[in-house]
Order: sequence, then C-alpha cells, then structure tokens
Amino acid sequence: MPDDFAGHIEDTALRDALSERYLAYALSTIMSRSLPDVRDGLKPVHRRLIYAMHQLRLDPTAGFKKCARVVGDVMGKYHPHGDQSIYDAMVRMAQEFAARYPLVEGQGNFGNIDGDNPAAMRYTEARLTTVASAMLAGIDEDAVDFRPTYDGEESEPIVLPGAFPNLLANGAAGIAVGMATSIPPHNAGEVCAAAMHLIANPDATTADLLVHMPGPDFPTGGILAEDQAAILNAYETGRGGFRVRSKWEVEKGKHGTWQIVVTEIPYQVQKAKLIENVAALMEEKKLPLLGDIRDESSDTIRLVLEPKTRGIEPEVLMETVFRGTALESRFSLNMNVLDATRTPRVMSLKEVLRAWLDHRHEVLVRRSKHRLSAIDRRIEVLEGYLLVYLNLDEVIRIIREEDEPKPSLIAAFSLTDTQAEAILNMRLRSLRRLEEMEIRKEHDKLTKERKGLLALLDNEKTRWKTISSELADIVKKFGAGPLGDRRTELGAAPAPVDFSFESLVEREAITVILSDKGWVRAVKGAVADPNELKFKEGDKLRMLLPCHNTDRLVLFASNGKSYTLKAADVPRGRGDGQALRLLADMANEDEAVALFVPVEGVRYLVASDSGRGFLVPAAELGAEKRTGKQILNLKPGEQAAFCVPADGDHVALIGENRRMLVFPLDQIPEMTRGAGVILQRYKDGGLSDAKVFRIAEGLTWRLGDRTRTETDLREWLGDRAQAGRMPPNGFPRGLKF
Repeated sequence: MPDDFAGHIEDTALRDALSERYLAYALSTIMSRSLPDVRDGLKPVHRRLIYAMHQLRLDPTAGFKKCARVVGDVMGKYHPHGDQSIYDAMVRMAQEFAARYPLVEGQGNFGNIDGDNPAAMRYTEARLTTVASAMLAGIDEDAVDFRPTYDGEESEPIVLPGAFPNLLANGAAGIAVGMATSIPPHNAGEVCAAAMHLIANPDATTADLLVHMPGPDFPTGGILAEDQAAILNAYETGRGGFRVRSKWEVEKGKHGTWQIVVTEIPYQVQKAKLIENVAALMEEKKLPLLGDIRDESSDTIRLVLEPKTRGIEPEVLMETVFRGTALESRFSLNMNVLDATRTPRVMSLKEVLRAWLDHRHEVLVRRSKHRLSAIDRRIEVLEGYLLVYLNLDEVIRIIREEDEPKPSLIAAFSLTDTQAEAILNMRLRSLRRLEEMEIRKEHDKLTKERKGLLALLDNEKTRWKTISSELADIVKKFGAGPLGDRRTELGAAPAPVDFSFESLVEREAITVILSDKGWVRAVKGAVADPNELKFKEGDKLRMLLPCHNTDRLVLFASNGKSYTLKAADVPRGRGDGQALRLLADMANEDEAVALFVPVEGVRYLVASDSGRGFLVPAAELGAEKRTGKQILNLKPGEQAAFCVPADGDHVALIGENRRMLVFPLDQIPEMTRGAGVILQRYKDGGLSDAKVFRIAEGLTWRLGDRTRTETDLREWLGDRAQAGRMPPNGFPRGLKF
C-alpha cells in the first residue's frame, strides 16, 4: 500500500456499505453460480468441468482419469471454490438417475438412487460422454468467446458451442439471491423436433411446439399425470408444475391374493428414504389400506406393496398411497435463466428454443468464418507452391545464388510474404511430380469448399437449413435407443377415486340371480348348477350375473330407463329375495331387459321392439336417482327390447316376420338419449333379437346344445333400415340368436 493511503479512513454510512456489498454478492451468485445460461444450459462449475476434461483429452474414446485429477485442475485453473462442491457437481453429471443425458461417464461408485454417497474422488474415474462432445463441438474453431480465468494465467469459454439442447434435455435447478430456477429434463429428440418446427414456422405457438415436445421426460421414468391445459400454461408463462406418479402394476397370487409392484418412482425421490417414510406412516395408522411394503430392487426398481385385505380395489389402495407419500411428487417449472446478454429472466418454451437456435446460428457463422480464413491461408500457400512447379529451375537458382532469396522470390514472381516463406521451407522431396498432383487436387478441393462457405455466409435460409440438418443428426444420434427412447409415460390428470365407506369394504365375489317375474337376490361366490336354484311357484331363472359386492350394476328396463343398483344392496339369503321394482323404483308392469356391470369406454346398443335404436356410452347409463334415467324414448305401445355391449363391427337383427339383416355398426349413431333411428324395417311385427359381432369371426347362434357359425353373410349384408332376407336354414324357430 502506498504511503499516501497509510492510515486513511473513509466515513461511509453502514446502510450504503451493506447494500453495495450485498448487491455485489447477489449479482455474483446469480450470474456465476446458480442460474444456467440459456445457450448451453450450464452453470459455470459444470462448464468448467467439461472444459477442463476436454483440456485433459478425456474424450469418449480415451481412457479414464481419476476424478481427483479433474477436480484439482478445475479448482486450480478455473473455479476457486471447495473441492467437494466441484466433485458433487461432477458426480451429478455422471448419475444416470439424476441426469437424463449424462455428460460424464463414471467408473466406480458414483452413488445410487437410494441416496447413498459416492466414493471419494481418489477412488473414482471419469471421462466425457458423446453428449458432452457434442456440447464442445467447434470450441477450437473460434465458435465462442473466451475470457481470462480468475488469476489471469489461463482462459476459459464464456459459453460452450452447445450443439446438444442441454438446458431442456437435462434440466437445471438452483437457488440464487432472490430468485431460483427449476427446469425438468426432456427428451432430446422431442426438443430437437420442436426446434426444427420453430425454424420452419417462426410464428409457431406453444401449443404447436408441444405437439412435438409434449412434456418432461424424467430419467427415472414414472407417469406424467397432469392436465394438458396446465402443461400448456406452464410452458407459455415459464412457470408451473408437473405431477409425476410412480408406475405400478398388479401381480396376481394364489387364492385371489394380489400385490402392487412399483417399477418406477418419481424424479429426485430417494428410494430408501421413501420406504422409511411409508413405513412411518403405516405405524401412525395414516395408510389404513396398506398392509406391508418391501424393497425387492436389484439393478431395477421393484417395490412391493401388500394390501391389508385382498378385497380392496388396487386403484383405491394406490390413490391413498399417492396422496400420502412421495410415490406421487410435483416437479416445479421455473424457466429463470441467463439470456445471451447475461440478464436473468423467466422465459417461455418458445423463447428458450429461440435463444438456443440463435446461439447455434451464431456458432455456425463463426465456425464458417474461421474455416474460411484457414482455407484462404492454405490456398495462398498452395498457389505459391504451384508457382514453384511452373518455374522450378528459376526458383532453385534464386535460392542457390541469392544471399537474400526471400525478397528476390517476392520480386521475381509477385509472391506474398507467406508464400515466399512457405516456398523456402519446402523439402526437396516435395518437388517430385506426384506431389504437384496432390497439391493441385487439394487446391481444387479447398476452392470448392470455399465457394460453399461463401454461399452459406451469404444466404440466411441456407444457414437455417444447415442448422436443421444438424438437429436431425442430433435426433438420429440421441433420439432413439436406450438413451433416447421416452421414459416418462404421458398420462392424464387422475380421475377422482371413490373414498366412500363402500370403497373400503372387502371385495367379495357374488352372483346376482334375477327371476323371470322380477325377483332378485345374491349368493356368495359362483353358482355351480343353475338347475338347483329354487324360485316361487310359476317363476323361473331369467339371468345370472357374476360380479363383486363393490360393483355398481346397471338395470335396463322395458320402459327405456336405466337404473343404478349397488350390488351390496341386493338381498342375500336362501329366500326369494326382493322384488326388483322395490330396489329400482320400477313400475309393476316394467320388466328387466338387461342387468350388467358397465364397462368404462364401452358402448351399448339399445333398441325398442319396433326396431329403432342407437348406441349409448356406458358412462351415460348411470342414474343418480332411484327413479332412473330415461335413455330410450318410446311411443305408446312400444317397449325397450335390448341393451347389449357393442363390442364388434357389425350388427345382426332378426325380426318377428322372420327376416334377418346384417349391416356395419358404424351406421348406428351414438346418442345419450332419444328415440333412435330405424335399424330394420318391418311390414308386420317388430324386432325379435339383435346381436353385435365381428364379421371376421362369423355370426353364431345356439341350436339346442350346439353352436352354429355362419361366415358367408353376403346374402344378408345390407344397409341400416332395410327389410332383410330369410335367415339361413337351421336358424332357431324361436328367432333368437
């Protein structure tokens, strides 16, 4: 310190001093530690690690080096922070469950998904992956700017060329002073596809981009259970979140037992800690339906959840587990990044892609100019060599006789200084004829390449076409196979699950018995011999329905109404049961046409005895009131005749006038309520029976104890509302299929 400043004290208000220093600290944290750059998706520590490994020549084809060596180089040359923080960053770049596309290939213990720590850096080894090589492509070709390191002895890149879309592909997370970032990983092939669409359509909306990149793709898989509108809003604003659920399946055991097997867990959830938390919740009685949890994982995840009782619905059990544990987690989206001017701001998906593409455009221009300069220098030298071959004797004379041959060469042949220097440095063996041919060939090749580079630099469309081609190569290289296939399944927001008392009742198989006169009862298990069932005098069996006591049944009646019955409400015992009208609030004259457990997503064919009908979705058959829900509108004197599942591609109708008609099912409209359309036209009588079937399998009907199949139906094929023709010989006289 100079003597003039010895003992110098300057008075400053504490408020001003603190604010000035805290602002400097905040800016340093934001720009040099916590937020990634939108162009290469890296924070400074990650960028310095990759560049240091590049300087150590730790390419994917090279051997491994100790991580301690890499960390030492990074800390000593580029990143003056603690060695453990540098090593931790390096470890995360190598963990396949932490990085969707690892930038570092590790050898040794780099930790696991249970949360165990990696081995010390003196034991582990590492090298760069092919993804990291793509990030570095062109770094030695003036593609990016460099700056001095903290001690001024070395230089480091401000940003990497970034041919790989690292920000979105690997995501980022960090907390700075007053701001944070949280970006989930995505599929690189999908990101590049969205980027190519943006190049072709600069005015594309976020919704257009999401067609190609529908959502995050986490390295640990799972199911993205989020509403599409919420996903669109998150990517448009740069803020939002994604709900991720574990992937699970049901494994059946003996005697009706079953268990849940979880094969994938949400991103950044430690498996060991997850099991500990679930076990603690079980002890606290907060998971009443879960009996036990076991970890049977090896190199793949396998968590076994056992229900307390086998009668519980698996969906209900998993819903309780999802609500109370980390088997369902939420990953927030906050695309707060540093833009090309090093300014932190929250970007939308389109802005992020645009910024990355603009960076790739700048890299392409700089690399092209760098290559063009190198070609110009080489062509200049080659032209000098060619002059030598044209005037070989004179050149040799000047070199032998002149004291200063360089100025003489320049004066004699109008050479440049570079050409003259190159000629003087030529070896004698280069003067052979074969070498002249090679030089001319190289000159022609470089001239052609130079012409192509000039055309590229002069035409912006050509440059963007080249970038699209580069993106297509990235898709081909990283967008398929074990590394590139999508791991996170795209689901939808989960539907509400019934947590009523009935949903917690033990599930039990029963058989509902309906008599011809409308009496209903249930027995436990299956009915071995229907002939042994007893009914009131003059009554008989109408239908048997195997189901479970937790099922909701649909009763379709002759009045065209559908009624919802709870299987648990059907009386059990040895008696005659209960009149169906007392359960369903039907009129005395109404009869049951069909009784079934509705299958979600299946359509049902409803028809009246006059031959009119339509298709109705299963969800529309449910009735909230005891008075039922009117489905089929009937005219006076009409009755509903059928309600059968439409699980085929054709429908066969037989009328009371003994005419059969077959036509495609898609000719029948789908409705929720109405009189329907004419299915078959009759002069006399009405509809006797209907059957939906697959025409490739043929039409079958019962003949006593035998079943007959007719595959050649061309004679009866027609269009809806036709009269039909006489049925095949041998068709039942009762006119029933």
